[in-house]
Amino acid sequence: MSAQPADQWRSWQGLLALLSLALCGLLWLNGLLGSLERPSVSHALELRQQELAVLAEPAAAPIWRRALLGADPTDALRQQLLKQAAAGVEAGLSESQQFTLSLLEQQPDLTLPSAPLSPLQQRLLCQLQGGSPERCTDLQAAQAALHRLLLLTVAPVLLMLLGAALLVRQLWLLWRRRLPAPPPLLGPPLSLVQVTLVVAGGFVVLGELLVPLLLSPVVGWLLQPLAAQPLLLQATSVLLLYGLLMISPLLLLVLALRPLREPPAGGWLQWRWRPWPSLLLRASAQLLMVLPLVALAGWLLQHLWADPSGSNPLLEMVLSNSSPQALLLLASTALVLAPLFEETLFRGVLLPVLAQHWGPAWGVVLSAACFALAHLSLGELVPLFVLGLGLGWLRLQSGRLGSCALMHSLWNGLTFANLLLLAG
Repeated sequence: MSAQPADQWRSWQGLLALLSLALCGLLWLNGLLGSLERPSVSHALELRQQELAVLAEPAAAPIWRRALLGADPTDALRQQLLKQAAAGVEAGLSESQQFTLSLLEQQPDLTLPSAPLSPLQQRLLCQLQGGSPERCTDLQAAQAALHRLLLLTVAPVLLMLLGAALLVRQLWLLWRRRLPAPPPLLGPPLSLVQVTLVVAGGFVVLGELLVPLLLSPVVGWLLQPLAAQPLLLQATSVLLLYGLLMISPLLLLVLALRPLREPPAGGWLQWRWRPWPSLLLRASAQLLMVLPLVALAGWLLQHLWADPSGSNPLLEMVLSNSSPQALLLLASTALVLAPLFEETLFRGVLLPVLAQHWGPAWGVVLSAACFALAHLSLGELVPLFVLGLGLGWLRLQSGRLGSCALMHSLWNGLTFANLLLLAG
């Protein structure tokens, strides 16, 4: 990798970079603390999975029903609903969930919710009115719930076991020094001042602060025709605002790269999408190896912090969305725009420049820390940091930014698919 230009912190660009860095720190700190006030989506996920377990119970074979569904899934769902109802208004129950709780507690006077009854509610209401379990059960719905539950529980375990085996093999090869030598880490020869202006100034100050502040009213005005479709309106707004957020940092990056000499083969960012088979193989293998590490980080965090708040709002949007068009727009944001943009900043620009100054290891660690902080979620900070380490390691070992973007997209895709399965 070519040498970086000297940093001129006492120039006007340096002072602007320092100001951007200070504002970035304040904004990230405020965002992390503010995430504590957002309810965690984990409660909604647990409820959805427990509802699936109760709905699937008639279709589950007795021999492994207890292992998959628990001793008494119906009572477990009731306890979970009571627990969330006692949590307060913000984390309380929706109208539909309150009706489900009334059915489980067999209350005589019921008020039907405004939304159509779910298959589970239809079964519980039928049994409450004196119907037999056999007559009240929609076997087709129970079997579909069972298949979804198997995908949600068994598939992740199998993937993590495969990932753990690949990780052990990778560590063994590393210890025995049998891993292939990584290619040279190529990246744009920018100074720390320039990178600070791109990330802290362009992405955080301009993109995350000023774009929503100044352009949200404009986006809202442009999307007035969608006011009758709130789900589609919300998803379109997310897509447009994320696209607008990208403009400032990418423009600053282009201006910083413009005066440089001819880039190396593959460009300054080293996307190198071809050959596709090796790209997909590396991204998939790294994803599998990161899965058990992120799961372990999440498990440890859950035991140290019983109720982590501050989930990404996009998760709740997907979980509660029933519009195919809106889901397609949210998927475009999560699976295409976010991986391409975030990998450009954190593994395409930031990591190589930090590695040039402090070595590859610190480049991976510091870029992963910035990646985690940028998501403004204190409850997800540690798992995102571990994910960032995996993405940074892949950048070093493959020499290709395209593999990082693909792995990032696959990760978001797994999360998206998990939410869709829970949402039904």
